[in-house]
Amino acid sequence: MKEKEVAPDRLQAPWPGEMVPESSDRIEAAEGMIGQERAMRAIEFGLKIGDYGYNIFVAGPSGTGKMTSVEAAVRKIAERLPTPSDWCYVYNFSRPDHPRALQMAPGQASNFQADMERLIAELKIEIPRAFESKVYEEHKNALVKEFQKTREEIFNGVEETARQSGFQIKQTPGGVVFVPLVEGRPLSEEEMEKLTDQARQEIRQRQEVLYEVLTEALRRVREKEKILRQKLEALDRETGQAVTSPRLSELKEKYATYPEITRWLAEVEEDIVRNLEDFQEKKEPEIMPGLRLGIKDGTLQKYQVNVFVDHSRTRGAPVVKEVNPTAYNLTGRIEYRPQLGAMFTDHTMMKPGALHLANGGFLILRVMDVLRNYFAWDVLKRAIQNRQVVIEDINEQFRLINTPTIKPEPIPLQSKVILIGNLWLYYLLYNYDEDFRKLFKVRADFSVFMERDRQGIANYAAFISKLCREEGLKHLDRAAMCEVIQHGSRLVEDQTKLTTRFSDIADLVREACYWANQAGEPQVGVAHVKKALEEKIYRSNLMEKRLEELIADGTLLVDIEGAVVGQVNGLSVMTVGDYTFGKPNRVTARVGLGRGHMIHIEREVKLAGTIHNKGFLILSGYLRQKYGLLLPLSFSASICFEQVYEEIEGDSASTTELYALLSALSGLPLKQSIAVTGSVNQHGQVQPVGAINEKIEGFFSTCQVKGGVNGQGVIIPRANVKNLMLKEEVIEAVRKGKFHIWAINNVDEGLQILTGVPAGEQAPDGSYPEGTVHHLVVKRLEFFNQQSKIQARSKRTKKLSS
Repeated sequence: MKEKEVAPDRLQAPWPGEMVPESSDRIEAAEGMIGQERAMRAIEFGLKIGDYGYNIFVAGPSGTGKMTSVEAAVRKIAERLPTPSDWCYVYNFSRPDHPRALQMAPGQASNFQADMERLIAELKIEIPRAFESKVYEEHKNALVKEFQKTREEIFNGVEETARQSGFQIKQTPGGVVFVPLVEGRPLSEEEMEKLTDQARQEIRQRQEVLYEVLTEALRRVREKEKILRQKLEALDRETGQAVTSPRLSELKEKYATYPEITRWLAEVEEDIVRNLEDFQEKKEPEIMPGLRLGIKDGTLQKYQVNVFVDHSRTRGAPVVKEVNPTAYNLTGRIEYRPQLGAMFTDHTMMKPGALHLANGGFLILRVMDVLRNYFAWDVLKRAIQNRQVVIEDINEQFRLINTPTIKPEPIPLQSKVILIGNLWLYYLLYNYDEDFRKLFKVRADFSVFMERDRQGIANYAAFISKLCREEGLKHLDRAAMCEVIQHGSRLVEDQTKLTTRFSDIADLVREACYWANQAGEPQVGVAHVKKALEEKIYRSNLMEKRLEELIADGTLLVDIEGAVVGQVNGLSVMTVGDYTFGKPNRVTARVGLGRGHMIHIEREVKLAGTIHNKGFLILSGYLRQKYGLLLPLSFSASICFEQVYEEIEGDSASTTELYALLSALSGLPLKQSIAVTGSVNQHGQVQPVGAINEKIEGFFSTCQVKGGVNGQGVIIPRANVKNLMLKEEVIEAVRKGKFHIWAINNVDEGLQILTGVPAGEQAPDGSYPEGTVHHLVVKRLEFFNQQSKIQARSKRTKKLSS
């Protein structure tokens, strides 16, 4: 079967050679995404369309540069977009627990905050100075003197009326009393008792009249006091307005283009005039002599401006990448301060979230980080759905006693959200969250591979050049870059593709640079790249080497010589972290009389996965198609993976199982120097499998530890030839004829290689040529069928005789 062997030059992709420049320092560094044209097109569409719901989900495996590429693409578009508005929060004078949000042009919020700080600072100086001025004191004293004069006139009139009525006014602890006079002298109590009843009654009547006069006088005094207070308040208001109005008028004129701000400034002016005493110097209250509370006076904080979003230094639209997307980090938080054993807050203690900072621009999030944080996914969806960001105290619903808080006015949201995650997360959200498909209508899929053509190779070289320049690494020569490109094809197991997991490629370049530094070389050569690959394997292949030791000392039974009936070497792979390696497994089959029932021992004891079980059940269909048309399948069989104690999965061993079974049925021995991999369908066609390079190299290593490579080989599906990216030592062994790789399309081709006997073509009558594998199988099945009939007749005879 020489024609089935794969030539050495097909065991690896062609060496890039002249398609790669002499050195990476002669290449222009790569820009933008490499090998992700489909994803780039989707991202560009999602970023530019402005309709509702066209947020982006970037899906793909890790290591493909999703975050780096997306961020670069977003920033490129964002720098051409207009800078969004600033936002600030101010005190709401009509509803103090609902701070107002004010929108301003970029850079204006910080200016407005500074203007208000200067205003309050000036007023704290000028208002007390105005009330300490000589003009103010003269006006105030004049009003007070006028009141005092009027009050004195009123009380003098009361005294004159009392004197004319024969009474004297006397102040007592109980109030004002009228004492009767006799010859200008006040009567004593004893003298009052000596008067007649009629005289005493007349005195009381005159006193009552005087008390009425006094009451009227006091009423008039209170009216005058009220008028005085009104005049003093008007004086204070005029004085305060004289100080505040010119300054606030300047601010109103400066911010005349913002109606909301001018209205708020009018409210500020009105509130300042009503609370001028707040600008007077106050002493901190004492809880005991010499010990003050130290509480910061917050009466003037209501005039402060909280600059919530400041774009004074932003150029273009903002791009925010939130690495810890908690609910508070997304929608902002309200902070509190302790005061007298309680917690208080105000509009100056509100902090923005990522949605605020990205408003008018782009927000980039890792979807797994969002889903890991409580309530983060809910608040993100709510903000996108309602097109506004609401700052909430999420813990409020869990408190036994609510803390006084504020409910700020929501800020309208006009931001594009980009989620980055794996494809399975996209499908999970799409199928189980009914809102997801409405909010994230654009999906950008990152591929794990790109075309290995001239442009693809050039892009790889440009990426290497960019990495060396950005990280200060030594540049690679042509051979080193070619080796990196070859490794890129091996990672995707395809001679026509290159991996887009550039994180792995970058790691290889960094490690090669390390070994070049260790060797003191000025440039990274192919030997350093190979050294990096070898050392990476050495750091991870402890388990592989331990298994090879067990094979070498006979603990694990694997034959690489001779021929055995019903026994063949299968190939499996094991993955330990980031390292995958192949190893051979002995597969055996035994047959006997039965009714066409086959037992897979691993399946019976629950050590086989569902895909492996499917591959095994396909064997029954193959046997029925191949032999069941001629005679009943009167046999039973058992198939086993010897010395396998962990679960097996996948259908890549289905050809192996079939070869062992056909060998047991035909009685033909199988060559133990050949290992087999490949899945099979019911028509006997051999189908491709994964990890083909690791499987071949695993058997090659086994041959090395079992006495050396000398004529052994591996049978693989022909469809896997394009996936071959084998190590140089394997290719060299094939080139010298010490190792063989056969590529087949169907089971019959594999049978001839393993047995040295033709499989046999089926004739129109269903028979097979004499001496072929299938002919021998049919003969054995006929024997089993005859034995079954003999046993059946014997059972019937015994039953009748009994």
